Amino acid sequence: MQYLVYSKAGRSGVAVVVASGAVDVRDIDAQLPCELDDIIAGGAALSARIGSLAANYKGAVMPLVSLTPRFPLSRPGNIICVGLNYAGHAKEGGHEIPTYPGLFMRTPESMAAAEQAIVRPRESEKFDYEAELMIVVGKGGRRIKEADALEHVFGYTCFNDMSLRDYQRKGAQWLPGKNFDGTGPVGPVVVTADELPKGAHGLRITSRINGTTLQDSNTADLIFSVARCIAIISEFATLKPGDLIATGTPEGVGYPRKPPVFMKAGDTVEVEIDKIGILRNTIIDEA
Repeated sequence: MQYLVYSKAGRSGVAVVVASGAVDVRDIDAQLPCELDDIIAGGAALSARIGSLAANYKGAVMPLVSLTPRFPLSRPGNIICVGLNYAGHAKEGGHEIPTYPGLFMRTPESMAAAEQAIVRPRESEKFDYEAELMIVVGKGGRRIKEADALEHVFGYTCFNDMSLRDYQRKGAQWLPGKNFDGTGPVGPVVVTADELPKGAHGLRITSRINGTTLQDSNTADLIFSVARCIAIISEFATLKPGDLIATGTPEGVGYPRKPPVFMKAGDTVEVEIDKIGILRNTIIDEA
């Protein structure tokens, strides 16, 4: 099942994507939650009920083109990012292949929605792109065993971990370059785990600027798998429903290229992951 959190003509809600468009869950059943956060918290039984109701829905369907995507969560929790999780990306940046993942956090304010115009901060022109698979945690826990970790996944979505490279390298920690407001678009849909290969394994992941492909890899190349990431992170942190885990970007980012490629005003930037969708944003300069 694919969930789309949207706005349309002053209305906002959660829709289920169907063959001919999208259906708001409240149109299916007025008693259903109106936020994806609450659907996630409701567990597998609630999501299965929504899927069954949507499959048998006979009412009006909204065209997808009429809906503006919103950030999927109204109350985002922890946003944990894994760095250097593809061997090719580690090598292109001059790093050793890690034996333990590099981890950093993003703030909720640093996130953005699909189709939203992304403001390139005036502090830097080294504004880079990073296509990533993002995990949406469905069931919380601490010290989750790797063998059990996929039971804790609600679904997956696309993420562009846009990064200000010079700010990323101002100190030992990457946090400044990863947390400028509105620089981490997510979406447009969240695809439930049951619709994808186990652990979202074997999915092609690409990024494009103005139609030119710059990254082209596969989630099979993750150094630390989805299950391993969850197990490692939950060793030290309690995961909760609605937490987000970004799994890292493959080779092909802009800064190691000769000459470097950075995003600029007017660019259309896309992240595409097989079976999940296309995350698209335009870049504008800060006023």
